[in-house]
Amino acid sequence: MTPQLTPTGSKNFDVIIIGAGAAGLMCAATAAYRGRRVLVLDHANKPGKKILMSGGGRCNFTNLNSTPANFLSDNPHYCISALKRYTPHHFLELVERHGVEYVEKAAGQLFCADSSKDILQVLLTECDWSGAKLRMETEIREISERGDGYCLATSAGSFECESLVVACGGLSIPTMGATGFGYDIARQFGLEVLPTRAGLVPFTLQPALKEQLAPLSGVSCPVEVSCNGMSFREPMLVTHRGLSGPAMLQISSFWQPGDELAINLLPDESASEALQTLRKDAPQSTVAKYLNQHLPKRFAQALNDLHHWQGPLQGYKNTDLEQVADALNRWHIKPSGTEGYRTAEVTLGGVDTRQLSSKTMAVNDRPNLFFIGEVVDVTGHLGGHNFQWAWASGVAAGNAV
Repeated sequence: MTPQLTPTGSKNFDVIIIGAGAAGLMCAATAAYRGRRVLVLDHANKPGKKILMSGGGRCNFTNLNSTPANFLSDNPHYCISALKRYTPHHFLELVERHGVEYVEKAAGQLFCADSSKDILQVLLTECDWSGAKLRMETEIREISERGDGYCLATSAGSFECESLVVACGGLSIPTMGATGFGYDIARQFGLEVLPTRAGLVPFTLQPALKEQLAPLSGVSCPVEVSCNGMSFREPMLVTHRGLSGPAMLQISSFWQPGDELAINLLPDESASEALQTLRKDAPQSTVAKYLNQHLPKRFAQALNDLHHWQGPLQGYKNTDLEQVADALNRWHIKPSGTEGYRTAEVTLGGVDTRQLSSKTMAVNDRPNLFFIGEVVDVTGHLGGHNFQWAWASGVAAGNAV
């Protein structure tokens, strides 16, 4: 059950949190358990929409192996304190206390066994038990300072608070209600907002390559992809728009427009050595036969057709085999772009964390104004890390407001 504020309830609170997502709800329960009078405001009709759609509806709610090294930020040391003080095992204990069944998919990646609704219900139950109030479908029209606190003019009237927490996320997936409102609040109070862009997002391709790969839509294969000094070894998925899957989503956070991606289609072996050995041991064998043994059949066929690899290996010179090997172990492509915020899982950039306390998430010269979650310049890798940042930053602020 979603805790709600009755129409006749008080409009004065110790803490108002803008945003009923993962970080906001975690912060609300944490603060309310400390005896603080807490109100969460959100313009959406339901809380936790991105929680519900995450992980294919199963919510990859944390990663047991999450460390500060799994996060991107212009100020990389900022996230260390909060992540050390509230670890994946702390959140897992909460999940287990509520009887939520979960499964570990890839190493450390924990998903709900049933539905993302289970994680949202944990948060809503905690808010209900702690006494935190939620008011949905409430538009915030103006924020002003009043005495030692803040006054919020909203579509539901005016609310006052001592501490204000901004937890309204980034720009990713606008169909879920994402806006740049959190950045607007930061600028209103003189904070710098670092440039934002879509992260953990599929790539689009140049028309010629897109057409060549179009028949492979839906085919997935394990690869190692590299760009700008970072590499990820995960599955790649060909879509009708371009390239997706965990490998592409991961590297997208490090890619800049105009950069090339280096894709190793056979990360477990040297194609050069394997092909030379095959030419020696089975000279009548073909590149196509070799590919069929290592790649999905449709992918192998399309790749062979794309490069016109024909005839037995005995007819290939060493330089020919090196060209084949390069195409397999070092396939260079230059994406035309990404699918943008429409499908991005996260927003890179945001409120510059140099202006915030790493212990409390409060603005350095405004100890009663806090920024948590995706709105700040801390972005995790794929695999549950961004939820862990939501929990950790929410708890850090919730213990300080």
